[in-house]
Amino acid sequence: MFVDQTVQKKVYTSLLPILDHAQQGRVVDLQDIFNRFTFDNICSTIVGHDPKCLSPDFPEVAIEKAFNVSEESIFYRHIVPRSVWKFQKWLQIGQEKKMTEACRTFDEFIYLRIASKREELSKCSREEMDEAPFDLLTALITEERGRVHDDKFLRDAAFNFFVAGRETMTSALTWFFWLISNHPLVEAKILQEIKDNFRTNEKENDYDNVDEEQDVKQSLSGEVLGMEEVKKLVYLHGALCETLRLFPPIPIERKQAVKADRLPSGHRVDGNTMILFSLYAMGRCEEIWGKDCLEFKPERWISERGEMVHAPAHKFIAFNAGPRMCVGKDLAFLQMKMVAAAILRKYHFQVVEDHVATPSHSIVLLMKNGLKATIMKREV
Repeated sequence: MFVDQTVQKKVYTSLLPILDHAQQGRVVDLQDIFNRFTFDNICSTIVGHDPKCLSPDFPEVAIEKAFNVSEESIFYRHIVPRSVWKFQKWLQIGQEKKMTEACRTFDEFIYLRIASKREELSKCSREEMDEAPFDLLTALITEERGRVHDDKFLRDAAFNFFVAGRETMTSALTWFFWLISNHPLVEAKILQEIKDNFRTNEKENDYDNVDEEQDVKQSLSGEVLGMEEVKKLVYLHGALCETLRLFPPIPIERKQAVKADRLPSGHRVDGNTMILFSLYAMGRCEEIWGKDCLEFKPERWISERGEMVHAPAHKFIAFNAGPRMCVGKDLAFLQMKMVAAAILRKYHFQVVEDHVATPSHSIVLLMKNGLKATIMKREV
């Protein structure tokens, strides 16, 4: 319920107003908008604080910028010899200096939030604490069974959730809308599915005068579909699965054997052996997905009865597999469907002419120069 309302509120009070003001053929960077949206959303969910990156003036937020730098630095460590980046780290020069500064910025932000949250909770009675707004940090600090987590544990837990839930969703939504803009028939089918399941709210919304106490209630009335509602959108789910198959947010995985082992395929792996495998290539492999593996085809995920077709994790590996399976997979799909449905119901995007979708140099599969598109409001 908390995540559901957090996403709905952010979509209604920030995302839709931004797009509404950017109408009349104005060019916007959808990737930047999604990046700001997901960062605000993940901050609210993890530490109970909205940094308001997604504002009309598009402010530069230090903590958001620090995450971009750290991800570039991690990618850099994977493409240069270990001795090179270790030497740079020792001398504090180049990319490693940027990494150190970015980590310092994040630590200052998260430790400040931890201290603020501890002080806030210390002043609450047990009854007040039970009624306080939920977020991950509050849950960890007030965890039962008498365990007390130190600040470093809380910092590490928060960092892991930031990394897992931030730019991965930005990547998925960016590539989804890029694919939709190039496949109008898919877009039409998604819109028809939404119309078949839900009535369109025809009331014109005044985003400039949003009542903070009423915004969630208004969104629940039909402006932004909730998690239970978007579960009905099977074709949209299939389109998102196709997006993740063709453009997995984490395109390359690296594993290293602690000791000698044998893979299920029968191949032997010696200790300390590093294995690299490309999720991007696997999603486009004819042996795995068939002769139409390069086509954007949501129908491959839907049975004749109109139900989702299950693909085993070792085949559809965007969320990893086995013990390493992402625990937030279902939640991620629901959030992406909420955002995609809310936008598609109201707006149509046209990617600018000659836009080239070039992957950026990062551990996350983003577009190097963003996704530039014009916005047009749909006729009700």
